[in-house]
Amino acid sequence: MTIVHMVMFKFRPEVTQEHKDTFVRELKKLKELDCVKGHRLVVGGPSVTDPIERSKGFEIALLSFHENLAELEKYQASKEHHWVTSTYMFPYKEDLVRFDFEVAPEDEYMWHFLPVKGLNGANGVNDHAAQ
Repeated sequence: MTIVHMVMFKFRPEVTQEHKDTFVRELKKLKELDCVKGHRLVVGGPSVTDPIERSKGFEIALLSFHENLAELEKYQASKEHHWVTSTYMFPYKEDLVRFDFEVAPEDEYMWHFLPVKGLNGANGVNDHAAQ
């Protein structure tokens, strides 16, 4: 099973770009947590949506993958996640949208990515070539 976790962040107008950049850097470190499936967590922004108004002012998005709901809850409860959100996001946010869903069994194949070289011992070899 795979749980997909999506979050979009909107900061108050007075929040500096430097603060947002630091937030993104710190968020990206959460991919190292064991409760992130395959260490698959990506953070991006700003939106390239055209017209930009469709982004509703959201500036940064996070997408992460978790083995099951218990692993997502472990991620949410981790001291690392708490530190990033309490230090860089909650005191500065204007809005936040979170949406989590379970991947349908017939769609699980879409989440098989190649390993990332150098990340937690992955060697970058195409593990799926032998399958």
